[in-house]
Amino acid sequence: MEVLEMNEQELKKVAMEKYTSIQRIKKYGQEELEYQERILKAELQMLGVSTEELELTK
Repeated sequence: MEVLEMNEQELKKVAMEKYTSIQRIKKYGQEELEYQERILKAELQMLGVSTEELELTK
């Protein structure tokens, strides 16, 4: 299994994307939250990561 490492610039980019997403959620509320969740689920699925076990139960 190949281990991929992120360099400092890549880590900064990921952190900035997370921060930006949070700011958009704060401004646009539930609709933006649901949109961000759909996008992230699709990205994780493309990477072969299942999100089913990560879901919070109500």
